[in-house]
Amino acid sequence: MACLGGTAQAAEEGSDARLATVVVEGGKASEVEKARVELEKVAGAARVVDNQEVERGRAQNAEDVLALQPGVFAQATSGTGANKISIRGSGLNTFYQGYVMGIKFLYDGLPITGPGGTQEDLLNMAAVDRTEVLYGANAFSHTALSLGGAINFITHTGRTSPGAYARLDFGPFGYRKQQLSYGGVSGDTDYYISVLHNERDGYQDDTPNKGRDFIANFGHTFNPKLDTRLTIRYREEKLLNGSTLTKAQIKDDPTHNRLLSDRRKDGTTLIGSKTTYRFDDDSRLEIGLGVNDYPLLNGWRYAATAQDWRSTDVNTVLRYLRTDDRLFGLPSDTTLTFSDTRLVRGDVKGYRRSDWQKVRYTDYSGSRDTVFALGNELHLDDQYTLSTGLSLINIDRTARIKYSNTANTSTFPDNVSYNEWHVAPRLGLSYQLNPSVQLFGNVSRSIDPPVTWQHGSTANAYLRPLDPQKGTTVEFGVRGSAGIFDGSLSVYRSWISDELLTVIITPATQTTDAVTANANASDTIHQGIEAGLDTRLWESARGDQVILRQAYTFNDFFYRDDDAFGSNELPSLPRHYYQAELQYRHPAGFYAGVNLRTASSYYVDYANTLKAPSYTLWGAKVGYDDPGERWSVYLDARNLTDEHYVTAANTAYDLRGVDSPNFYVGDGFGVYAGISYRFH
Repeated sequence: MACLGGTAQAAEEGSDARLATVVVEGGKASEVEKARVELEKVAGAARVVDNQEVERGRAQNAEDVLALQPGVFAQATSGTGANKISIRGSGLNTFYQGYVMGIKFLYDGLPITGPGGTQEDLLNMAAVDRTEVLYGANAFSHTALSLGGAINFITHTGRTSPGAYARLDFGPFGYRKQQLSYGGVSGDTDYYISVLHNERDGYQDDTPNKGRDFIANFGHTFNPKLDTRLTIRYREEKLLNGSTLTKAQIKDDPTHNRLLSDRRKDGTTLIGSKTTYRFDDDSRLEIGLGVNDYPLLNGWRYAATAQDWRSTDVNTVLRYLRTDDRLFGLPSDTTLTFSDTRLVRGDVKGYRRSDWQKVRYTDYSGSRDTVFALGNELHLDDQYTLSTGLSLINIDRTARIKYSNTANTSTFPDNVSYNEWHVAPRLGLSYQLNPSVQLFGNVSRSIDPPVTWQHGSTANAYLRPLDPQKGTTVEFGVRGSAGIFDGSLSVYRSWISDELLTVIITPATQTTDAVTANANASDTIHQGIEAGLDTRLWESARGDQVILRQAYTFNDFFYRDDDAFGSNELPSLPRHYYQAELQYRHPAGFYAGVNLRTASSYYVDYANTLKAPSYTLWGAKVGYDDPGERWSVYLDARNLTDEHYVTAANTAYDLRGVDSPNFYVGDGFGVYAGISYRFH
């Protein structure tokens, strides 16, 4: 939760409030605390997740890391890195086993989201120190123009995770995870290396998955003006997905798997570097370079059409920052950013698995997103700060069907190519009501380009022309602390045109692949409320605490007088989503608590005839952290009542109220355990 000052941070971290204030003011704040202070300068919703807190329980995927973040919906399917993740209804239903739309994902400030989308295997977030969530245009500093904003994962360094570290996690459904890491500092160089292995047999029948990671982070300071950092991430992954079921099937036997589908990543490789040169105390230049290679073998064992995807992105980020300037006689901070994400190689080949004959070859190479952004923070006085920004985005999309064994008899082309410029301004104002409370508001423009494969891949002999999704968002909010309370509240409304929506026309069967379609919708509205509140219910003189954390999200998404659907609700996300955790913490390191997650029902078709059922899940957690920071242990019980529930759903056109196999199964009851040890 974003907060103001050490006292508010103490409420969240569970430490002594006065001590935390001294630490922050003394300049010895942790990297997480420094990130919170920086994000408090944003005139809009932004939050930081301390992954050390997450690792006090199961830390399996984005569902765990992004829990208790208002406005964020993150639910896992099949217990893998495949998560449905949406912020403010971004990428509302462009989802199949984990591809995420409408959010820009980054590692250490370099994007893993490119013209070809976001590969889900890197969303396991191994060896991450903290996660920064910037809602909507509040991600301006990362040149993220998506409706949902950006999520930036910051990798551990030798300074944030020193010494040798070993961790073992295990749990139900054959869940096992092992990690070894080593970090340190030698003179002007710090280094961190981590290896990780994970596997799971699966909750549904025949849904095993396994993967392994290698992560390395090296930093070096050449002199007071120049430093650099290199990060390497490598992941292999192999899995069988759990199939969607009908509501009746989930109620009767949620472990049933009606359809086997497989996916294999033979080596996703992300290499990135960031170099900073400081001209003086008030100005610096940051240069980021990255290569992201992500092969995918999809449906190689079971699908009617096997797919071989090959994708390589090259990323460039240049950022010039200048602080303590004067503009109109007032203190001013200015940032100029250039970012370019280029799909230097991207294609997919489809093979008929019955005889391994090639059926289609589609090439996306050359597609790119280029953004120029100029931002300014003008400090009007000690209380008011005016934030202005202007982004120019150049969208270049190229999709060509180079081979097809069937003729294109449709009215759609087999070649889509366009180059467009769009302007995205931003205007925000923050008001420091008092040292602990800040009010903010902003208005912004969002641009979501279609992902390359949304135009088409291997299913059809044609491609669908698509326009970028555009939106205008107004947001107002407050964040801060008062006494035992620490929280934030944001209210927003987005007017969207050409929203990119997906529909499942025909679900997959044993002999045929799923048939989907992507299209630009008529005008839509996304509006909602994001509220987070931490309350220190009790604190003893010796430091015992009872803390209640709560996060509530209200989603209200609907058409604006659509010709076919009128003012129908947009399907795919619960209207009400609430999470809470009540935890006791002992100053010696012991903690115990209960947690709750509840979601209302929601439509799964545009005609609003069939709903996914609501659910309420209870959990409990107990653990111990050695005050000497050497070892820790936890037990994390999930779904205590063994609820049969729907974690996510595909989206259909008009189901006429008939139950259909469009629902993903949530895990049943299980107790996870973990132990870690750090060798100093």
